[in-house]
Amino acid sequence: MSASVHSSIVPKMEEKQKGFEKKVMVVIDEGDHSYQALIWVLENLKELTKNSSFTIFATQPFPNCNYGSAQLGSTRLYYPFLISQDLISSMQQRIEKISLGLCEKAKSVCATRRVNVEAFTVAGDPKEVICDQVYENGIDLLIMANYPSNPFKRVFVESLSSYCSRIAKCPVLLVDKPAEPKSASKMY
Repeated sequence: MSASVHSSIVPKMEEKQKGFEKKVMVVIDEGDHSYQALIWVLENLKELTKNSSFTIFATQPFPNCNYGSAQLGSTRLYYPFLISQDLISSMQQRIEKISLGLCEKAKSVCATRRVNVEAFTVAGDPKEVICDQVYENGIDLLIMANYPSNPFKRVFVESLSSYCSRIAKCPVLLVDKPAEPKSASKMY
């Protein structure tokens, strides 16, 4: 596993001597890659975890309830429909419960390595919520999993990690997915 840094994360010596404590936020999602990134940080940046305020963050994306669909042969038809407020509330509660579970899982990963963390979750569009939380909480370093996307998709849709690297008001450390061992790859 490797990491790419979009800004300098090494504190200046005078800041370290004055007791300067960095605020670090790690973004977690439902994918295994975000937990691999968290473990990579805990194993490879031990000094950072000891001398920093460490926070785990999971977003609660809004449920997409605008369209329904029906299958007609090999064609899928989309149509707008109305959903009751009770159903939307139920979906939001479920998403919040999942996000809190993600935070608890990440806290347990940190606890096994004796790293104290705070964890929280906020509802909203992940791109906006992450950057807002960086600003509101005075985060000094944002750490995220770097999900690769195909080049065609990158032309039309900016990835979450790319967006946060560009917009967040702090350095962003993107942890790449570990390479598959050659023995695990398929041979034809």
